[in-house]
Amino acid sequence: MVMTKDVLFSLTKGGYAPQEEMLEVARKKGKLYIGIPKEMAFQENRVPLVPDAVALLVNNGHKIVVEAGAGSAAHFEDTDYSEAGAEIVYSTDEVYKADIILKIAPPTLDEIESMKAKQTLFSALQLTVQPEDFLKKLVAKKLNCVAFDLITDDAGIFPVIRAMGEIAGGTSILVAAELLSNANGGVGSILGGISGISPTEVVIIGAGTVGEFAARAALGLGATVKVFDNSTSRLRRLQSQLGTRIFTSVIVPKVLEKHLKTADVAIGALRASKGRTPCIVSENMVSEMKTGSVIIDVSIDQGGVFETSSVTNHTKPVFRKHGVIHYCVPNIPSRVARTASYAFSNIFQQILLNMGDEGGFDSLVRKDSGVRNGVYIYNGILTNQFLGETFNLPHKDINLLMAAM
Repeated sequence: MVMTKDVLFSLTKGGYAPQEEMLEVARKKGKLYIGIPKEMAFQENRVPLVPDAVALLVNNGHKIVVEAGAGSAAHFEDTDYSEAGAEIVYSTDEVYKADIILKIAPPTLDEIESMKAKQTLFSALQLTVQPEDFLKKLVAKKLNCVAFDLITDDAGIFPVIRAMGEIAGGTSILVAAELLSNANGGVGSILGGISGISPTEVVIIGAGTVGEFAARAALGLGATVKVFDNSTSRLRRLQSQLGTRIFTSVIVPKVLEKHLKTADVAIGALRASKGRTPCIVSENMVSEMKTGSVIIDVSIDQGGVFETSSVTNHTKPVFRKHGVIHYCVPNIPSRVARTASYAFSNIFQQILLNMGDEGGFDSLVRKDSGVRNGVYIYNGILTNQFLGETFNLPHKDINLLMAAM
């Protein structure tokens, strides 16, 4: 076939001519401006980002400002942060010029006043200890607020709660061991067991993350462990996770009372999904426990499992009632602030890297359902139904807001 000019024109017109290749255009990464203020909350020793995480974020093109002394309680010096690439500032107002604020404790009313519109705040929520107009002030500032304890991962697990639960569970047993010793006014017993002597008995109320890691630590020391929970599925999962058979039971008052009478240590590890933790152990049950036995009420931040529990702090952590030592500090992970800070940092650094890759907070929220689950205020609109109904405030579903954008 002779390729005449007319034939070549007809082939070209029909679509046989070479076409331009369509390549995917890479998403433009966003440069984040992150501020880390010094915590003002009482005995809050943790910090949301450690220097290693700061270095990683700075190397990815993000700017980070850290208030002087922000990491000192966790033994991270200002020089550690400056060498990692952060800018050290000596004024809280300078930190709050950042677009993204990372905090552990919720902001105070004075800190909210320092914030600017459209700013993004990552912090705990802790509504039980917040003043009544806390939410109203956040909404009035038209902020984006994320409760990191409500963020979920791909498996639907709350990574921050899980990490802090692991720390609180393991630490609770170490604290109990200290309180049983003569050095801290205890009865002089070792938490565990040695040949020829009956092992220490540990009763754990709650088979969640705190209960699991408390049981692991107690078993590792050689103690006899008994776990109570109202959920048979959680008890079954606990048995599977521990890899050994231990005493488990649903919470029946008579059975629980019987085992508390012989317990050396009792751990309150229940967590309420909403509202207050149910009070399981009555004062009468506590009065029948052995003199010198120890109660560690990890659930005290939600009201406590024991009727005799009363909030204490890291300065004066214990009190005695009916001859039983009570340890009721609501922020146990802050006791090991450096480890807890690393746990927070592992979670935050990945969220921030993803935010930068997606081009900013709005894009991340649209794409990441886990972070979206933690958003309770979006551009000044309350998006959490539970908070709206509890405080009688107007609210909208964040998924509908995303669909409308």
